[in-house]
Amino acid sequence: MHPEPHDELRVASFRDLDTTTLYEILKLRSEVFVVEQECAYLDPDGRDVEPGTRHLWFAQGKRVRAYLRILSDHGVERIGRVVTAPEARGNGLAGRLISEALAVIGNRPAILHAQAHLAAYYTRFGFERSGPEYLEDGIPHIPMKRDQGRFATISMTERRRPV
Repeated sequence: MHPEPHDELRVASFRDLDTTTLYEILKLRSEVFVVEQECAYLDPDGRDVEPGTRHLWFAQGKRVRAYLRILSDHGVERIGRVVTAPEARGNGLAGRLISEALAVIGNRPAILHAQAHLAAYYTRFGFERSGPEYLEDGIPHIPMKRDQGRFATISMTERRRPV
């Protein structure tokens, strides 16, 4: 009998990503954003390779099941490309990634542009609406911010460590 596979959190800069992982990340982003959501756009936008960018994902073996990136934008941290594979949805992976991202960000201010139907979801993590709704690739979005130090969290990994 084999143990159930589990989702393992991983964090890396671009230069620390191996080619197989990078391929899996780009594949997942394309499957969901370009194909499923029918948004024809160039996903590899040049920001993944920036020195301050951090990539966070959950994987089972080599399969990337959920992902996000954190960009450093002039003193503000930008969470983006939050995505979960269809077969992994409903397992809390996105929430765990957001919590981990906020732990990485710490007390620095953070922003994101949420698909409008997910705005209430992001308020659970301390984000507030910061501007008017707008359309991006035909999908309503809402800019959101989390002020410096607001709802500072510890990571899921820290919560599991014994005291």
